[in-house]
Amino acid sequence: MARLKLATVWLGGCSGCHMSFLDLDEWLIDLAGQVDLVYSPFADVKQYPEGVDVVLVEGAVANEEHLEMIQIVRERSQILVSFGDCAVTGNVTALRNPLGSVEPVLQRCYIEAADIHAQIPHEPGIVPQLLDRVTPVHAVVSVDVYLPGCPPSATRIKAVLEPLLRGETPQLEGREFLKFG
Repeated sequence: MARLKLATVWLGGCSGCHMSFLDLDEWLIDLAGQVDLVYSPFADVKQYPEGVDVVLVEGAVANEEHLEMIQIVRERSQILVSFGDCAVTGNVTALRNPLGSVEPVLQRCYIEAADIHAQIPHEPGIVPQLLDRVTPVHAVVSVDVYLPGCPPSATRIKAVLEPLLRGETPQLEGREFLKFG
């Protein structure tokens, strides 16, 4: 059997899901024997490749860069796993949504909370343009597998990856695998 092409992507979140991925400990060695990690914050790869078999997407869609990235990821990946509560529901990243538009957030961060040089960045390329609403991944593209948790435990991550490596659909059942938070 050909080695699977595995990718991980980090959108709007804290990177806790990727840290939990590293908690797979020794099983990472087994995983490395079965997959090629073709894109990840763990690797120095600049462009998301074509033909990815499985991608774990951490974080919500919070800015224009995330929006562009998730569309590329979906187009180039066979199985997309919504990885962690931010990707599944928006979670903490979406706490700014009740404020309405992005202006109150920028005003608070860059003007009211500034010690010196209070100004909202406005030159392209300095800070990606925030979207008015933070959305979970499935609100933008189709998702094949949902992996809740903040962050999901290594046990949950392995419970998703093992069946995918065998070409099967993961069946997450019971509180241990479906609980949020």
